[in-house]
Amino acid sequence: MLNRSLNLTRQTLTNFVRFGHHGGVPGSNLPFDISNRYKLTALFIVFFGSGLGAPFLILRHQLLKK
Repeated sequence: MLNRSLNLTRQTLTNFVRFGHHGGVPGSNLPFDISNRYKLTALFIVFFGSGLGAPFLILRHQLLKK
């Protein structure tokens, strides 16, 4: 029974990879463009910077609130 389910899982994943519509190009399935190095760097800085800076901005807002 376990062998049958593993075989079905393997077939499903193989078909998913084989018939995917991404063309086999690295990065084609990402939600952002990786061809421009500087734009990608700026997007990463904004994304991670907003996540790391948000708690400090919220704390500052709460401390300044009267």
